[in-house]
Amino acid sequence: MRSDTLRVPGATIHYEVRGTGPLLLLIPGGGGDAAVVDPIADRLAAHFTVACLDPRGYSRSTIDAGEPLDQRVEVQSDDVHRLITHLTDEPAYVFGGSSGAIVGLDLLAGYPERVHRLVAHEPPCFAILPDAAAQRAFIDEVYALFRAEGPGAAGARFLAGIGGTMKPLPDSAELPPRARAMLARLTANFPIMLEHELRQFTSHIPHMDALVTVTDRLVLASGRDTGLHLPARPAAVLADQLGMEVTEFPGGHSGFTDEPEAFADLLVEIFALPAMRTA
Repeated sequence: MRSDTLRVPGATIHYEVRGTGPLLLLIPGGGGDAAVVDPIADRLAAHFTVACLDPRGYSRSTIDAGEPLDQRVEVQSDDVHRLITHLTDEPAYVFGGSSGAIVGLDLLAGYPERVHRLVAHEPPCFAILPDAAAQRAFIDEVYALFRAEGPGAAGARFLAGIGGTMKPLPDSAELPPRARAMLARLTANFPIMLEHELRQFTSHIPHMDALVTVTDRLVLASGRDTGLHLPARPAAVLADQLGMEVTEFPGGHSGFTDEPEAFADLLVEIFALPAMRTA
């Protein structure tokens, strides 16, 4: 594995690359970084050049302003587009989980020529739900708890509100050094995510007019263990609006850490399906 940085407008992006073959870019969820995909990356690297990034303002990716700024979906998708263009001249395979799936959808809508196929796993774009107002109130409650009582209380309320579909973080003392360092970074990222991303991303509405023209390159996914809980609902609504089916993946909202081998194998299977057109 090698790591490097890429200058983009207003930021410097840290990214990691391993493996050989066509490019597969993995986009982490809110507050995540390049190391969160370690459970699946090596298995995928047998088939692809696997790249993952620390989104701007998190972990080892810095913002020129020197302090956290509100995250914007279109800015993160532009960063991802620039990274793909930096790494390959060909369209890339892309996987995005949680908030990373929202970024992936925006990438596909805005830069379809750079995406061979996207798997968008449980994008939390709650604003498209029939009960969007109630979900906005839920997110506002999480944010108010964060401001009043800190990230611990906010995190507990959020996990309860999404139905307990994510496993708790492991004890850092039991982790190897790379995972222990990642956990420390994620802990530092979490309050930044609560302040600058959670409300902004969950209120994002994907560009449906653009996505409906590229459904042949889109796989909407949700976890088997998520069931009908909140994280799976936006994918179901998007699928209905786009005339698609939702593909079931192993595990829950954090499926690639819940059941990494089965999760990675299904990704390989999906990406190995007959080639789609590339605009």
